[in-house]
Amino acid sequence: MDALVAALTIFVLALFVGFEVITKVPPTLHTPLMSGSNAISGITLVGALLSSGTQYSTLSTVLGTLAVVLATINVVGGFLVTHRILGMFRRKS
Repeated sequence: MDALVAALTIFVLALFVGFEVITKVPPTLHTPLMSGSNAISGITLVGALLSSGTQYSTLSTVLGTLAVVLATINVVGGFLVTHRILGMFRRKS
């Protein structure tokens, strides 16, 4: 029960810090911030692969596979959005 409360506390603090960082960053820095968050999502993807590959239990394999799918969607979507934003700054020929 203590571990659940600690994990929930960390999750709520992460939500608060993430909201404050996103609202305080000026729009010109959103692209580098998004690129950094894509790198962090890559780390999440590696952790999800390790979690699903351990085959500790069926539940951990299913949750790991779900985490791999969601992290992959986040990484690919983040790179597509970053590419689109960087395309807006290119000179038109």
